[in-house]
Amino acid sequence: MSKVILQGYIMVPDSDIDLVQSELPNHIKLTRNEKGCLKFVVTGDQANRNRYNVYEEFKNQESFALHQERAGKSAWGKVTVNVERHYQITEE
Repeated sequence: MSKVILQGYIMVPDSDIDLVQSELPNHIKLTRNEKGCLKFVVTGDQANRNRYNVYEEFKNQESFALHQERAGKSAWGKVTVNVERHYQITEE
């Protein structure tokens, strides 16, 4: 089975910045505790307060799919409904 890597960024509308920032620590904690999560990093961009850089590694496609499902149904999924996602997903 191949490791799944997601990298890219999200763009958060001004109207949602406070909600996203308040939920982000919980989202990071929950994701890092998921079975199959190898690495999960989300950092605010120094030049653009609306941009958050994202890097994820999951053990395999199954663990990545479970993460996507969980995140979509979570508080994070609700507060990021208006976020633009710019990702590249690869397998190694």
